[in-house]
Amino acid sequence: MTSSPVPSSAPDAVKRMTAAANDFLNSLDDSQKQTASFEFAGDERYKWAYTPIEREGLRLREMNDAQRKAAFTMMETGYSAQGAATAHRIIELETILGEWEEISDNISQWERNTDRYWFSVFGTPGSVDEPWGFRVGGHHIGLTANIVGGEHVAILPLFFGANPAVIRHGERKGERTLVEEQDWARSLLTSMDSAQAKMAIVDPVAPADILTTNVRSADPNVAPKGIGFGDLGDDQRDQLVALVKHYVTRASDDLSANYWREVESAGFDDVTFAWAGPAGVGEPHYYAIRHPRFLIEYDNTQNEANHIHSVLRDYAHDFGEDLLAAHYRASH
Repeated sequence: MTSSPVPSSAPDAVKRMTAAANDFLNSLDDSQKQTASFEFAGDERYKWAYTPIEREGLRLREMNDAQRKAAFTMMETGYSAQGAATAHRIIELETILGEWEEISDNISQWERNTDRYWFSVFGTPGSVDEPWGFRVGGHHIGLTANIVGGEHVAILPLFFGANPAVIRHGERKGERTLVEEQDWARSLLTSMDSAQAKMAIVDPVAPADILTTNVRSADPNVAPKGIGFGDLGDDQRDQLVALVKHYVTRASDDLSANYWREVESAGFDDVTFAWAGPAGVGEPHYYAIRHPRFLIEYDNTQNEANHIHSVLRDYAHDFGEDLLAAHYRASH
């Protein structure tokens, strides 16, 4: 496991984020701004969840249309175009989920509403001497941006979920969300011969959720290992690399390019791919991709295997911890 800082200089991203965060804050009245603003220091910055719980920050419901637009613009600075489109689609699923729960007579304790997303800003946007950041949270959205030294950005952990993963009613029936995360991994598994599959499939039953959950620091050993990169054929290795890159490119182009250079530099020799559960479509399943510096987890077991959780974690880079350590060493 490495603890060296990621070369994450992204001045253009910092400019976008600074402008968007200030536009968001400036659109708020004093009471809203107080609700949305937090000190960078302390534990609040590390609090994130992908379940539909209440949380801190300013909720979309408490904003007018212009403020919501500014909030989403801030969110989108962290994502690529594809990542932002996926995030908006995930939020739209809340209405569809509520309809399905009524149809199936399985009403949740949680209100299903697209305005149940919270936006927070930490520290002073644009500060060079002190770190700052922002957070967007709600059901199945986990985005936290940490900006250090006016130049470096960390965007991990990066979580996407989907419920329903496949819409089962209405005009959008059959529409899927997080398609590549599911299909590409299954394609890799089903391309394996029996000896490879025996190494890759670590359990006939998938765990009920991703094993890292929403802890502050991901445990490098919590996920299973499975089959090693060296035990895959050339085409299979290409499939696995493409799947990893798909997770990385959820982030904005400049941020994902920085991170991908680090991943490529570290190499894939120590990567492993593990699968749990059946391989069949519609069956509860899980997979993990382990690397000495990062972990990808995916789980689709709930709601008759129509409910996805997926995340990219970095043991040192989550919440910008490596960048902050380097910043404080240089400053003090």
